[in-house]
Amino acid sequence: MKKTLIPVILLLLSAQSNAGVKQYRADIENSTWQLTDDSRLQCTLTHQIPRYGAAKFYSSASRKMNMEFELEMMRLPDSYALAEVRSEAPNWRPGKAGRVLADMKLHKQFSPSLPKKMAWHMLSELEQGMSPTFYYDDWYSASDKISVGLSTARFQKAYQAFVTCVANLLNFNFEDIAYTVLNYQFGSDKLTKASQKRMDMIVEYLALDPNLELVLVDGYSDSYGGRNTNLKMSERRANKVRDLFVKNGIDASRIEANGYGERRHVASNETLIGRSKNRRVVVRMEQP
Repeated sequence: MKKTLIPVILLLLSAQSNAGVKQYRADIENSTWQLTDDSRLQCTLTHQIPRYGAAKFYSSASRKMNMEFELEMMRLPDSYALAEVRSEAPNWRPGKAGRVLADMKLHKQFSPSLPKKMAWHMLSELEQGMSPTFYYDDWYSASDKISVGLSTARFQKAYQAFVTCVANLLNFNFEDIAYTVLNYQFGSDKLTKASQKRMDMIVEYLALDPNLELVLVDGYSDSYGGRNTNLKMSERRANKVRDLFVKNGIDASRIEANGYGERRHVASNETLIGRSKNRRVVVRMEQP
C-alpha cells in the first residue's frame, strides 16, 4: 500500500511545483524566425515569443566580428535578478539531456542581453535542434517562476540567411570614417593612393547610409607657391569632396565646405614630408 502511495505523492508534489511556472514559447504552428535587418551595415535575426516579446540576434559592420543577443520583453524587469540560461531538448527529442549555458543579468527597466561568445553558442544550440531557455523568478509575483524558450521550428532557413548577411557586412563602421584626413599629391586636387582608398571606404558607406546630420569638409594647402593660389587650391579640394558626397546621396544643405589655404599647418613646411601632411582635407561627419 505504501509503495502505491509514493508515486501518487510524487506526482502531486510535481504538479504543485509546476503550478507556479509561467511558460512562454511559440508552438510549432506559430514559430517564426525572420531576418528583420539585412544590409551590409546591420543583420538582425528575430524570433517572436507570443505574449512575451521577441528574441533578437544582432551583428553590425565593424573591423571585428561581433554578435549580441537581446531578450526583448513586453514587460520590463522591475528589479535586478539573474536568469539561468539552459539548452533544453524540444518535446520531439525525448531523452536528450539539457545543460546550463550561462547566467544572464536582468537589469531594471531595460531588456537583458548576452555578449558575442554566448550569442554564437545559443545559435549553435538552435542549429543542432536544441532550445535555449531562460528561467527566472517573476518580479511581479514572488510565488511564480518564468520560463522563456526559443523554438527550433522554422529556424534553419532564416539562420542560413542571417549567416550569409553577417558574412557580407562591411569590415568597418561609421566610427572608423567619421573623422578622416585625406592627403593630396603636390600642386593638385588628386588624392594620394592611400587617401583614395580611404575615400572609397567613405563613399561605400554613404551609399548604404546617407542619413547624416552634418558633414564638415575643411581644405588646406602647404605653403609652397603663392598664398592666393594655395587658398584657391584648398577650396577646390574641399568642394570636390563635397560634390562627391552630394553625388552619393548626402543632402547638400548638410555639408559645409571651406578652404583655408596655408592656415593651420599640422607639420613643418620645410620638408617634403611635412608639406605632404599639410596638403589635406579634413572630413568630420555626425549622425542624427
